Amino acid sequence: QVQLVESGGGLVQAGDSVRLACAASGRTLGNYVIGWFRQAPGKERELVAANRWGTTATHYADSAEGRFTVSRDKAGNTLFLRMNNLKPEDTAVYYCASRHFTSDQYTNWGQGIQVTVSS
Repeated sequence: QVQLVESGGGLVQAGDSVRLACAASGRTLGNYVIGWFRQAPGKERELVAANRWGTTATHYADSAEGRFTVSRDKAGNTLFLRMNNLKPEDTAVYYCASRHFTSDQYTNWGQGIQVTVSS
């Protein structure tokens, strides 16, 4: 089991940047992939980025490519999602989630955090 707690987010203006944090704890994190998801009102949940813990191997969705960056606090167990040049359509609840690297199912989820981008 991996426990995840998100922080950051809030209300920002279009063009601003925000950094979300996902504090992870539990089992050997190196065996897990951490995904960043978002869900906007009335829309399906979308995977925006996924990173194999402890590596630079990161996948970005087309909507995130070039604007979002995943990084890790090497001194601790926190993964960050930095989002630049935010747009109103980035407004959503953002979640981090984990899956074992041998599985395609995300089984542990954080509580979610709201990011609202005003125009």
